[in-house]
Amino acid sequence: MKEFDYYIFVDYSENLIGYSIIEKSKLKELLPKLSRFRHYKKAKDRKLYLKNINKTIQREGIESSFLRLKIKEIRKNIEVYGDIFEFLKKHENCIIFISVDNRQYLAFRKMVNVIDGENILIKQESELIKGTPEYQVSLVLDNLLNIKRLKEKLKT
Repeated sequence: MKEFDYYIFVDYSENLIGYSIIEKSKLKELLPKLSRFRHYKKAKDRKLYLKNINKTIQREGIESSFLRLKIKEIRKNIEVYGDIFEFLKKHENCIIFISVDNRQYLAFRKMVNVIDGENILIKQESELIKGTPEYQVSLVLDNLLNIKRLKEKLKT
């Protein structure tokens, strides 16, 4: 498996978009904490699953493992892209892995093409292989988006 300096995950859930950035060293520390994580859509009792995963996230301090983690309304996706673009420019000599939600992939790919993407590998979320470190860490953002989305639905 190729090692990257940074891993970036961009995901989308209904009206929310988010991204997370994690360093290689923090990724290795985080992986053992993610054994119970799976895709929200594959959970039988989704509410109970998210409640338990939210407790795990809080108890294990999972969010603190990330260098950056942000969730915004989809209409603010330009802000999310801007943050990532700025990060890529500052770390242009680093080897970076990026996983992007399938729906956002083409737009994101065009943005990254502006940068010399020689050290950047971009994959669609559907290309991630179950059980790989990249897949496991992508589940954190996926679950955080669903937790936030359901909390916002309960407010209305």
